[in-house]
Amino acid sequence: MDFSTGLNISSSGLTAERMRMNAIASNIANINTTVTPEGGPYRRKDVVFEAMPQAKNFGQILTSDADQAMDRVQVTDVISDRGAPLMKYEPDNPNANAQGYVAYPNINLMEEMTNMIQATRSYEANVSAMNATKEMASTALEIGR
Repeated sequence: MDFSTGLNISSSGLTAERMRMNAIASNIANINTTVTPEGGPYRRKDVVFEAMPQAKNFGQILTSDADQAMDRVQVTDVISDRGAPLMKYEPDNPNANAQGYVAYPNINLMEEMTNMIQATRSYEANVSAMNATKEMASTALEIGR
């Protein structure tokens, strides 16, 4: 693997983790949102990652091993949770139904915070890998002097 491939892999990881952090931040920000433009409570968002081959020409993709072809990560989908909302008895709330229950998003704050920590650590790992690649390239240039 050359230096540019390593940097491309790390940068794709950074982009994917940034999108994941945006989804987590949106989930946390809307933990109490009971009404959305689509109707009903906010739906938790989750990002789906997929390993993708590097952008190569067709001949290189065909002749490379399947394991070597998967060189980068890409966000392929952002899915909304289709689970039932949490129903809380709040008869004085203007969003309450006829029985006095309000539908809240099915978001667990502890789970979201754990996901945020994991995404942050993954982002940091990609930054470290990118810095190591840049350092190796710099050292290789120093050898040539």
